[in-house]
This record gives sequence, structure tokens and C-alpha cells, in this order.
Amino acid sequence: MQPIGDRRVRTVQTVLGLIWLLDGGLQFQSFMYSRGFIAMLEGTGAGQSGWLVSTVNWAANIAGSNLTLFNTLFALTQVAIGVGLVLGPSLRPSLVRYALAGSAAWALIVWWFGESFGQIFSSAASPLTGAPGAALLYAVIALIAWPTEKPGGLLGARGAKVFWAGLWLVMAWEWLLPGNSAPGATAAAINAAPSGMSWLSQIQDWAASAASTGGVPIALVLAAVSVVIAVGVACGWQVRRLLLLSVVLNVAYWLLGQGIGGIFIGGATDPNAGPLFVLLAYAVYGVILPPETAGFEERRT
Repeated sequence: MQPIGDRRVRTVQTVLGLIWLLDGGLQFQSFMYSRGFIAMLEGTGAGQSGWLVSTVNWAANIAGSNLTLFNTLFALTQVAIGVGLVLGPSLRPSLVRYALAGSAAWALIVWWFGESFGQIFSSAASPLTGAPGAALLYAVIALIAWPTEKPGGLLGARGAKVFWAGLWLVMAWEWLLPGNSAPGATAAAINAAPSGMSWLSQIQDWAASAASTGGVPIALVLAAVSVVIAVGVACGWQVRRLLLLSVVLNVAYWLLGQGIGGIFIGGATDPNAGPLFVLLAYAVYGVILPPETAGFEERRT
């Protein structure tokens, strides 16, 4: 019987691979072979520090010099990572490690040049819209899912907890930024979110209306909740409930502020941060799962 920890790690690897395959498919959209894609890359640097704007524009200029070639390479890279993660064990076990290494490396490149570090150096960073960036989560999940004999992969159990706490503390800080805590800020972010589906638009309209005058209290409450999720999980307090709360929050963010990544309106490069946060919560839960719980699940199996 396969150890329960191994099954959890393999599940994380497979789901991460499926998301990469989705990203690769989205990268093959006709929009990505147009000037619109380059403009989208350049737009991520808006409001950022000068050094970051210059690096993002440098990368966009290189991609634009032969967009057909470079975008095809971008898409094939993501597909290759996905195939390695999903089919690696049946093709060649070592492919999984190569795919995880590629996932971490490529994700960090995308986080810099494609997401401008999730806008964390600007006042526009908001957990509601996906900050601190989906690409960062691809990289960290790959490190946690690295096949080792100890929980937490290359990060280790302590490293996974530290990253989780740091991530949610950053999100708490982001909620307190003027752009997120001003009256009407939450409603404005929801109104600006993509949709492409009538049912999703209805949900977003309802949520924006409900939040129209509650920007300050919403930001304060979500900042406080983010701190509790950060500290509680890292300290081993109410881990299941807090991880579940983190999943619920990020599904709500994904629907309301990220519009399922905008994949229904075209031009999306990924599903945004929501699914990655859910996968990260599952991975972290597997790292700090109490031994007696693992034994119980093993007996049930």
C-alpha cells in the first residue's frame, strides 16, 4: 500500500501539472500571438518602481521581436512541465523532478516578467485580485511537492509553515493599503473583475452592491482574518478549520475579484491565484497533518 504522505504529494504534483497544461493551452490562444499580449505584459509594470518597469519592458521587447517563436516556446514550456508532472511516473520517474524544477524556475520568471511580482511593490496589490501573484505559488508548491522522505519537500515542514505565515501576513498588509481599505474599494475591484458568464456576472454584481459602502470594515476584517490564518496554521492551532477558511476565502476571491482568471473572456494566461491557493492549502495540510490523523486515514484505506 502506498504511504498516505506519498499519495498526497503525488496528488499535489498531478493537480499542479494539470494547471500547467491549462496554462499551456491558454498560451496558444490567438490573442497571445498579437500585440495585445505584449501590451498586457507592459501593463503589469504600471505604477511600479522604475527598475521593475525597465526589466518588464525589456522582456516584453524581446518577446515582441519574434512573438510567434517566443510565445510558442512559452506555451510548449508550460505543456512540457505539465506532461512531466502528470505522466512522469509512468514514463520515467526522474521526469517528475525535472518538471518540478522547471515549474519552480519558470514560475519565478513569470512572476517577475509576467506579473511584476504580483504588484506587491505598488499600491494596487490586492488579495481579492490575486496578489501576491499566482506564479509565486506555482514555484512554492513545486518545492513542497518535491519527492523526499521528509514532509515539505525541499522547503521542509518548517519552511512550508514559514512561507504560509509570511504569505498570509503579506496579504493582511495588502488589505490595509489605501487602495484596498478606502470606502468602495472592494466594490470597485469586483466591478472591474472579468466575467464572461452571465451567472458569474450576477454574483459579482450582487457582491459589489453589498460591498459598495463597506470598504474600510471589509478590509479590516479580512486583514485580521488573514493574520489569524497565518499565525494559527504556523503554530499548529485549529489547522483544519483555518486551512478550510483559507480555501473558502480564496474561492470567493477567485469568483468575485479574479473572475475565474478571465478564462471565459479570452486573453487569460492562467486561472489566476484562486486554484493555486487551494492546492497550497492542501499541500500544507499534508505537511503538518497530525500523525494520529494519518494513522486513522491509513486504517480506513
